[in-house]
Amino acid sequence: MKGIVTWIKNHKLLILLIIIILYLLTSKNSTSLSRTSSVPRLSQNSEMLFSAKSPVAGGINNGVINQPAAVTDVKNRLVIQDSYLSLQVLKVNEVQKAIIKKAEELGGYMVSSLVTDPSDVASAAVIVRIPAKKLESALEYYRSLSLKVVSENLQGQDVTDQYVDLDTQLKTYEKTKAKLEDLFNNATIVQDILQIQMEIINVQASIDSIKGQQDYLVKNAAMAKITVYLSTDELALPYAPSGSWRPGVIFKQAARAVAVVILGIGTLIIWIAVFSVIWVPVLLITLYIRRRNKIV
Repeated sequence: MKGIVTWIKNHKLLILLIIIILYLLTSKNSTSLSRTSSVPRLSQNSEMLFSAKSPVAGGINNGVINQPAAVTDVKNRLVIQDSYLSLQVLKVNEVQKAIIKKAEELGGYMVSSLVTDPSDVASAAVIVRIPAKKLESALEYYRSLSLKVVSENLQGQDVTDQYVDLDTQLKTYEKTKAKLEDLFNNATIVQDILQIQMEIINVQASIDSIKGQQDYLVKNAAMAKITVYLSTDELALPYAPSGSWRPGVIFKQAARAVAVVILGIGTLIIWIAVFSVIWVPVLLITLYIRRRNKIV
């Protein structure tokens, strides 16, 4: 018993540090519980995404965003906007360049661009980011470039609650860091100084991570993403109309299939001809041996 009392006297700062950390963690959990119980959660059906990947806090589970409880008293909400267009166009390459140029004129930039099969039924997929305030202007211009808008899909992901939840965590970590720094300045035992310094480093890492997530949310909400699919044939687009029967398109597809088969046969004949220097002598020798055996 005397040894325990002596240890406590020699490690007062360490014990005080443990008490402060336990208090802050308990306070944080009770605050989170009271906030969650007082506000209804969002419906899962309203949280479905068109695409299923996002690195922000909260995560995605089978296409559903696990968001924190809705916050109703926030005026300026953060909404990440994703738009998807399928356009039938006359010249894919020209429209692709026009899409990228318009994005840059509006203060945006190209994320990716891919053109496939330019000599046959050309198609492309272009992804650009546009300032959210100019999204409608960009969409209107992109529609004007097409012969036909096959489909259009606008998705909005409200991340305000996520941001507020991160902000709450950030304030808690900053308070913890301030307390640890006070203890560090008053510590005299080397062991206590090293332990407190390690805790400060861990808390700072958590602060940096939360700030990074908040920055990601703000930047993605400020810059809307537009994915544009282009093709000269609407049936080649990702959102081709169902139940449509077009003899002209079917004839083209059948002609392409025949051409592929003919090219394949021609390629096979060339390979056989080139390798004839090997298989022809082998065949002649085999026939000669068989004929000689029959005579004997």
